[in-house]
Amino acid sequence: MKGLEEMNDVRSIYEAIGGEETIDRLVEAFYARVAKHPDLIPIFPDDFTEVARKQKQFLTQFFGGPPLYIQEHGHPMMRKRHLRFPITPVRRDAWLKCMQGALEEVQIDEPVRSAIFERLALTANHMMNTPDPEKGESL
Repeated sequence: MKGLEEMNDVRSIYEAIGGEETIDRLVEAFYARVAKHPDLIPIFPDDFTEVARKQKQFLTQFFGGPPLYIQEHGHPMMRKRHLRFPITPVRRDAWLKCMQGALEEVQIDEPVRSAIFERLALTANHMMNTPDPEKGESL
């Protein structure tokens, strides 16, 4: 993985992190955390095989690699595809915590790690569709 001084020669986050191999490791580390997180378990399937495959495709494309997700599934429309799942602020935070842990485990260097996390945080905020009623929140 490349550091700050080498980023000027890189055209995408995908290239900066080492491509497909790092995406695979990131997604595996992420779902290992999701599988243990009590706030996320209720909205994920028991078998992560398909959701992990799709997330690898999406992140590859999202970070500037080949458009794998669009080639198989069409436009991502991520919010629409996730509307059937109650995504609350608590679940958004849990998802981001799992992703942050995965980014650290995979040892993605700064400033790329922060750039990735910022992009994913924007996406996670956009995905929220349900308030946390016990906290009196609204979206």
